[in-house]
This record gives sequence, structure tokens and C-alpha cells, in this order.
Amino acid sequence: MEKNGEVEEGPSSTLPIGTRHSDLKKSFKLALRSLLTACSNQEFCNAFPRFTAAEQQPLHRLFIQVVTSLHENIEDEFESLCLETQVGATLDSVEQLVEEQSLDSLFLNKTNVMDVAGNLSIEKKNEIQLLTGMLDMAEKRNSLIRARVEHLRQGMQDVSGMADALEKLRSRSLSYACNSNAIHDP
Repeated sequence: MEKNGEVEEGPSSTLPIGTRHSDLKKSFKLALRSLLTACSNQEFCNAFPRFTAAEQQPLHRLFIQVVTSLHENIEDEFESLCLETQVGATLDSVEQLVEEQSLDSLFLNKTNVMDVAGNLSIEKKNEIQLLTGMLDMAEKRNSLIRARVEHLRQGMQDVSGMADALEKLRSRSLSYACNSNAIHDP
């Protein structure tokens, strides 16, 4: 495991800090520094134009003291939080696991991104073909249903035409029967 030589403060002060823990601390300090950078006197004066120059100078000094104090307090709080939650030990364990896995010949068999992309592309093409086939089958079924509905509609028209013909025949036969009874019954 690679160490950078720094010594961690606290209960495990004899152990050097692992590179991951060291990188975490450096990143935190850089981020904090960029967030809590004191602004120039000119920028400060521009931010508070209602104050006189005599009032702005002590306010600017006070601002710098507050930023410095805040910076130190946040760093101290971060350090105590890291010690309390055993971040260093956890990151050292992670570093050790990564080192062990990189030595494991089975773990070195990493998947090629291009292979994964190719496999995904093939799967998507197969899925598209399947869905297209399902869509074609549904369209054929819809065509058959439409043809059947049209056939039934024509049958209904034929039946209604037959019903009209039967009605005419019935009315004529009733008319004929009435006429024939009138002839026989004077």
C-alpha cells in the first residue's frame, strides 16, 4: 500500500496516512480555500458603498479575521469528524482492497466498453425486430377484424333489405287477404 509519509493525529498517530485519506484532506482544504477566500479591500469597499473609508477599513480587517477564524474552525471540525467516523481507517481498508484486487488475476479481466456497447446495440436491434413483428401481426389482425366488420355490415344491409321485402310481402298478402274477403263477403 502506498503511503505519503504524513502522520495522522489522534489515537492512531503512529500510522502514516494513506494516499486516499491524504487526497481527501487536500481536496477538502482546496475546496474550503476557494470558498472562503478573502476579497480585496477594493472589492469589500465596493460591496459596502454607504460606509465611509474610515469605517470600511476596520470592517474589512474584521471580515478577514472572521474568514480566517471560520476557515480554521471548519478545518478543525472536519479533522475531528474524520477521526470520529474513522474515515482514515475506512479509506485505508478501501486502498488495501483495491490493491489486492488489482493483484487478483481474475479481477483484472475487465469488460471492454466497446464490447458492452456492441452487445447493447445487438440487444436493442433484436428488441426492435421483435416489436416490429408484433406490430405487423397486430396490423394484420386489425385488417381481418375490419374486413369481418365490413362483411357483417353488408350482411346487416342484406338482412334489412330482406326485412323490407318481407314487410312488403306481408302487407301485400294482408291486403290481398282483405281484398279477397271483401269479394267473398258482400
